[in-house]
Amino acid sequence: MKALVLTENDIQLQDFPTPTPQAGEVLVKVKTAALNRRDQWAREGLYPGMTYNCVLGSDACGVVTQVGEGVEEAWLAQEVIINPNRHWGDDQAYQSKDYNILGMPSNGTFAEYVVVPSDRLHKKPAYLTDEEAAAVPLAALTAYRVVFTKGNLQAGQQLLVTGIGGGVAQFVAQFGMAAGAQVFATSGDNEKLDKMKELGLTGGVNYREENWHKALLKQSGGFDLIIDSAGGKGFNLLLKTMKPAATLVFYGATLGGPQLDMPRIFFGQYTIKGSTMGSDEEFAQMLSFIAQHQVKPIVDSVRPFDEIIEAFNDMRDGKLFGKVVVQL
Repeated sequence: MKALVLTENDIQLQDFPTPTPQAGEVLVKVKTAALNRRDQWAREGLYPGMTYNCVLGSDACGVVTQVGEGVEEAWLAQEVIINPNRHWGDDQAYQSKDYNILGMPSNGTFAEYVVVPSDRLHKKPAYLTDEEAAAVPLAALTAYRVVFTKGNLQAGQQLLVTGIGGGVAQFVAQFGMAAGAQVFATSGDNEKLDKMKELGLTGGVNYREENWHKALLKQSGGFDLIIDSAGGKGFNLLLKTMKPAATLVFYGATLGGPQLDMPRIFFGQYTIKGSTMGSDEEFAQMLSFIAQHQVKPIVDSVRPFDEIIEAFNDMRDGKLFGKVVVQL
């Protein structure tokens, strides 16, 4: 089969052995798969304990073509999406020490076929196309946990999400709007802000402009919840936009760790929380939520599998608005 393989030098499209499901596993014929920034970080060797010569990819929509011993044959020919969590564990608050994500170290979804345990399968949401369904799992799960489990967002609250060009951030905004919050955003690109305003965003600012935090505060009156993935120097400016006793949840630190304005945090009675991915229970809750509210992912483009490396480069260079999906 054709697959995108992570090597010590880069990523390559290669012929790769078609896997065979073992007991408790299924073989899925991948129809569509979506890129995540995690894939690019793996390409750049930015994960501890890197595993090479494996197939990347965490998100996919496909059809079950073979089941291993002990798996119900009712799964055969079912259209499915895959929960990319592996070994979260029994504690809803924190992942186990054995936790990892599909697609490095295990072979992932950027291939014609992928083998996964049958308990990773969920039926494809009927209202989504194959391309939309592939764009859901990893980003929407991460967004669901930061917004609801960690952020405890309530209808009528003021929500700020930073870096609105990213897939997780866009799901955060969509979930916030679906939950009845007023949603604001930051971006370094005014066009991205305008596109999100067309989808219901209440307001937003370009963080490249001087005193952007003051403009946000004027627009919103302050935030009950902020969701951030960047960190860096702007983190302390975010604190200046928070209401008393507000919460800030972050799921990344692409700009590095800031020197925290600690007096502002304790005088403001703020709560700051870290988050990443989500549990299997939250994955099921997320699927129920998006179906109830008919949330559709924002898809930048759909491309043939042969162009996946170019898609990686566009993601790396920040040229995307929404998810990139490849068809196999």
